[in-house]
Amino acid sequence: MLIAIIALVIGTALYVMSIVGVNINANVICSLGVLIVGFAMLIKGADLFVEGASKIAAKFKIPQIVIGLTIVAMGTSAPEAAISISAAFQDAAAISIGNVVGSNIMNILLILGVSALITNLKIKPNTLKFEIPFVVIITAVLLLLGWIGGGLDKIDGVIMLVLFAAFLGYLFYLYKKGDDSSADEVPQLTEKDKIPVLILITLIGLVSIVLGSDLTVASAKSIAQVIGVDDRTISLTVVAFGTSLPELITCIAASLKKKSDIAIGNIIGSNIFNILFVVGLASICSPSVLTFGEAFIIDTIVAIATAVLLGLLVLRKKELTRAGGIIMLVAYAGYFAYLFINPLGLA
Repeated sequence: MLIAIIALVIGTALYVMSIVGVNINANVICSLGVLIVGFAMLIKGADLFVEGASKIAAKFKIPQIVIGLTIVAMGTSAPEAAISISAAFQDAAAISIGNVVGSNIMNILLILGVSALITNLKIKPNTLKFEIPFVVIITAVLLLLGWIGGGLDKIDGVIMLVLFAAFLGYLFYLYKKGDDSSADEVPQLTEKDKIPVLILITLIGLVSIVLGSDLTVASAKSIAQVIGVDDRTISLTVVAFGTSLPELITCIAASLKKKSDIAIGNIIGSNIFNILFVVGLASICSPSVLTFGEAFIIDTIVAIATAVLLGLLVLRKKELTRAGGIIMLVAYAGYFAYLFINPLGLA
């Protein structure tokens, strides 16, 4: 099912590329096959890692809220983190940053847009009052560091991880008030769960994440070179979609089950994790400064604008309606077209 979804969307991307005049050949198709395998390994690896590590922690009597706010939460962002860190080590700043910025734009405009077509998405008060403005602020900080500061260095990475720790403290505060369900997402132990088996599951998940990220970055760079599109465009679209698949599946499932109140909160939480945890970690691991190009400045401004748009659409009724979802999908279609048509997106 997962591979089928990836293949369908990548097939659509191929069709769009052919329309705008991109040459599609055997090398592109082969690289896309590797990309699909990489995405599948990333997502399945993250699931296995979360399941194994969470249950091991539970075996040692670690509180569920701690597991939920650390292992489970970070596991959700594992695909983005693995790709951004792998790209940073390979001196591919465009993929490292573009993956996060593209994923955040896609999370709000595409995923919430599609979910809102299924049912109106209610929003929790703390998400509207604090978390959406917080996304705007930290994305603006990312923009300032990349634009005025010339890029992200290790000190910037440490600052982001400190802010990430503060965000975890905020989630813990919400849990104590009864407004957060992070502990509910922790896999439950059964009598069949044995430590050796759980360790093996965790290791398999970790290896899958690492190998999947390497395959994804390598194939994305190959596709960009062959079809004449820069790393930025590929990372903001194809790579970002692959790493956003867990959020897409979760939000659609929640909407179908009429649990739409958690959809917006999960997406906003994921965007915060992506900027503070993923970019912070990638900045620290990168052997050089993660630099922003002129085009990335525009993309980061778009990421800020999408969060502001979400806030405006849910401000009055405290929910994202189908009309709002349509507005978001139209906005994403416009942004997608811009990436492939504007001169900055072409190599």
